[in-house]
Amino acid sequence: MSDTSLADKALGSEPVGKLLVRLSIPAITAQIVNMLYNIVDRIYIGHIPGVGAPALTGVGVCMPIIMIISAFAALVSMGGAPRASIFMGRQDKESAQRTLGNCFILQIIISLVLTVVVVAWNGQFLMAFGASANTVGYAHSYLTVYALGTIFVQLTLGMNAFITAQGFAATSMLTVCIGAVCNIILDPLFIFGFHLGVAGAAVATVISQAVSTVWVLLFLCGKKSVLRLNPRTFMLSPKIILPCLGLGFAPFTMQASESFIFICFNSSLLKYGGDIAVGAMSICTSIIQFGLLPLNGLGQGAQPVTSYNFGAKNVQRVKRTFRLLFTASMIYAVSVWLLVMLFPGMFARIFTSDETLIPFTAKALRIYCGAMFIFGIQTSCQMTFVAIGSAVSSVLVAVMRKFVLLLPFIYALPALSRAGAGILPVDRTTAVYMAEPVADILAVTFTAILFTVQFKKAVKGLSD
Repeated sequence: MSDTSLADKALGSEPVGKLLVRLSIPAITAQIVNMLYNIVDRIYIGHIPGVGAPALTGVGVCMPIIMIISAFAALVSMGGAPRASIFMGRQDKESAQRTLGNCFILQIIISLVLTVVVVAWNGQFLMAFGASANTVGYAHSYLTVYALGTIFVQLTLGMNAFITAQGFAATSMLTVCIGAVCNIILDPLFIFGFHLGVAGAAVATVISQAVSTVWVLLFLCGKKSVLRLNPRTFMLSPKIILPCLGLGFAPFTMQASESFIFICFNSSLLKYGGDIAVGAMSICTSIIQFGLLPLNGLGQGAQPVTSYNFGAKNVQRVKRTFRLLFTASMIYAVSVWLLVMLFPGMFARIFTSDETLIPFTAKALRIYCGAMFIFGIQTSCQMTFVAIGSAVSSVLVAVMRKFVLLLPFIYALPALSRAGAGILPVDRTTAVYMAEPVADILAVTFTAILFTVQFKKAVKGLSD
């Protein structure tokens, strides 16, 4: 039996519920483990004797740049991988193969450019992104080393999406598990054993990502992979790569705007609340990112099923996949929200032992994560837009949430606080944290309405 017919049997005819579980569990595991790269770094750094709090804040200031690096991986892979799945559903393996090759070369080019830019100007970036005289030294030490491993981040995140797109979710999971285990082992060795501190955490991360990259490339060059890296597909073709970038622009916008928003949060919090408010923000974002990663894993597990059956014009399987994705996402989002609301101090203590920072963070966390329970709607709709190739809708919901709503609220709500117009009965620092849940409620409402309209159109088009 050919590789294509094997894909048909799994993605095209296996029960959707069983298929979603089989693909989502490894994808969720991969998402969680991948996040451990930065989470473990922050946990160890936050507990460095004597300097843990300012060091943690310094590394938190690096996060916008790290997010941008990951966003460029998403620009290529999150557009290329769904298109490869759609081509496979249409039995067009040659186009799927060329999509993989073009995305691989483009990611290498982007990696080299990003490395030069970040190494050359990271000092200026960090001061603009919320670093202070107390924290910029730690931020610079971490980011300088991390930037040198940009190519490993790009290829690991980017090429691993093509492994998932072929239905090899367990292999995709192993990619990040291998790297994360390396990072967990190497972090204490370099931070405490070799006394490298913050820089040691970055060294451990770069080495771990390099190991993951080797694993990914060996698989995509091997016989088990349906789509293989082949030099004949490396010549960039606008007809192949531009649609990938168009589709990938939505997840890129989501991640890149997350970085820009993080910068705005940091600068506002530094102005109104000082280093302690910026440190709390670093912990809050770590918790919400880690807590919601399984939603992305569910979406990634559903993506090959949705994309393949959309390409094969199997309407019922497309609808059923979305229903299952939506239900599972909502159950999970509500569960995590309840845990955060009930035990915020417990989550804060994971990242710091500073007795001043812990209660401040616990209060901020309840506010910042106030609307987390509706994230299941946003994520399931957003991921389905990407899976069916609806690039315009994907970009629209991403731009609406971050730029149209959240960004203005970061500055507007403090102006309406007790110290401003007096309309909101909170201080300015609290008002900054409130921007996130207020924007989320409005954004999810918009996304749900748009999805209801656009999904019906897309499914109807398959039947015509």
